[in-house]
Amino acid sequence: MWLLLPPIAFIVFLVIGYLIYRLGGSMGLKLKDEGDKLKPYACGEDIPGGKVQQTYDFFHIAFFFTILHVAVLMIATMPSGNIAILGVIYLLVGLVSILMLLRK
Repeated sequence: MWLLLPPIAFIVFLVIGYLIYRLGGSMGLKLKDEGDKLKPYACGEDIPGGKVQQTYDFFHIAFFFTILHVAVLMIATMPSGNIAILGVIYLLVGLVSILMLLRK
């Protein structure tokens, strides 16, 4: 019964995941850097490697998406009655956080 405790279950699944990771690594091919073997290549052209700079602010878009969806989930599952005022307060806090995101 102690295996059902969340910390113990987490550790058990962490160990199982690590063992699967190591098993996959031992079954995979071992690559050797021979000449141009590991260089990027596409359609017969050599592509210079390097970092790609994002042209949009992905974090703000993802955070905006998350705030809106969590707010909708909270309001949709809010019980009716006097406690519904908490939903309005939650929406106001969400609105302030969205305005702060848009402010940059």
